[in-house]
Amino acid sequence: MGNRKSQTTSRGWLGRRGAEAPAKEFEERVIEINRVTRVVKGGKRLRFRALVVIGDRANHRVGYGLGKASDVTAAVAKAVADAKKGVRQIFLNDGTLPYQVNVSHKSAQVLIKPAPAGTGLIAGGPLRVVLQLAGVQDAVAKILGSSNKISNVAAAINALAGIRSPREILRQRGVLPKDRKAESKEKEIKE
Repeated sequence: MGNRKSQTTSRGWLGRRGAEAPAKEFEERVIEINRVTRVVKGGKRLRFRALVVIGDRANHRVGYGLGKASDVTAAVAKAVADAKKGVRQIFLNDGTLPYQVNVSHKSAQVLIKPAPAGTGLIAGGPLRVVLQLAGVQDAVAKILGSSNKISNVAAAINALAGIRSPREILRQRGVLPKDRKAESKEKEIKE
C-alpha cells in the first residue's frame, strides 16, 4: 500500500482504476476571462465572465459561448455548455476557404482570404483561434474595426458559417449541370 505513484499517459491522469478519461467531442480554448463587478446595497459583487471557443477540426465545426459565474471554473463550464448549443458547420476546400469573405458583427469586421497550400494560418488574436479550431489550415485573415474579442469571435464564426460550396451556389442559381447518373435514368425512363 505504501507504493502509490501517479500514473500518467500522454493524455493525462489515468485515475484510480487505470481507466482513461473519455475523449472529448470538441476541443476547447478559453479566449478571455473578465472580472465583472456589480454594485449592490452591501458593497460589490464579484463574478467572472468567460469567453470560450470550441471546435472539431476533423468535421469542421466551431462555436463560441459566454458564461458568467462566481468562480472561473464554473464560468468556463457554462461558456462551454453555451458554445455547444450554437455549433456551426463550415465548408472548407482542401484546408482553406473557397473564396474571400468580409463579414461584420456590430462594430467588428473580419476579412478572411484563402491561401495556397503550405502558407499556414496568418491571423491574430481570437480570429486565429477560431480558424484553428474550425480546421482551417491555410488562410490569411485580418481583424478590422473593433478590438472587442466577443464581437471579433462572433464575426469570424459568422464569416465561416456563411461560406457555401460552389456546388450549392450553382444549385441555388439554377445553373448546376445535371448529374450523369440522373441523365442516364431520364433516358431509361423515356425509352
